[in-house]
Amino acid sequence: MRVAPSILSADFSRLKEELDTVKSAEWLHIDIMDGHFVPNLTIGPAVVKAVRPHSDQVFDTHLMLADPEAYFDAFIKAGSDQITFHIEAVADVVEAIDTLHEKGVKAGLSLKPKTPVADLHPYLDKIDLVLVMSVEPGFGGQSFMEEALPKIRELKEWKAASGHDFDIVVDGGINKKTAALCREAGADVLVAGSFIFGSEDREKRIEEVRS
Repeated sequence: MRVAPSILSADFSRLKEELDTVKSAEWLHIDIMDGHFVPNLTIGPAVVKAVRPHSDQVFDTHLMLADPEAYFDAFIKAGSDQITFHIEAVADVVEAIDTLHEKGVKAGLSLKPKTPVADLHPYLDKIDLVLVMSVEPGFGGQSFMEEALPKIRELKEWKAASGHDFDIVVDGGINKKTAALCREAGADVLVAGSFIFGSEDREKRIEEVRS
């Protein structure tokens, strides 16, 4: 199990110091919101570029944008290792996946809680990860929606049956209890924000999510 602390919950007035407290995590999850696709605004590529020299972790960038393709280049140049976009936001999903791969980064697809996993099936042999939202995208600190668990199980079964390898990532309301539920269902990576950054002992919280 890999852990991806969500920097959305970090103290941005001392971001470098905050990231130093989560060094044991394999990934950093970076939420990008535009105020259109979701009702909130967060950061842009300048922040990603600023923190990139201070971390050798995988930068997992989640674009909650109405036009994610317009920003692929900016976030790749800023240092993103993989970029996830929402299936609901792109007209030609295959073209967007191919574009990311051609630019040398991994491609992920995300789906909102009400979007069925079946919508992803045509693309699961092309992508590197699926991000299952276990909260409504747009704000941190929400409670875990257990409707995500059948989606995780379905993706795990599809992966085993098809032989296609991709990471199943879960984002939203992750804590010690819900992490265990997601691990049991078949998740590979768990994104946790307030559970990790809301504690003084971040390393302990990371290990609780992981194991």
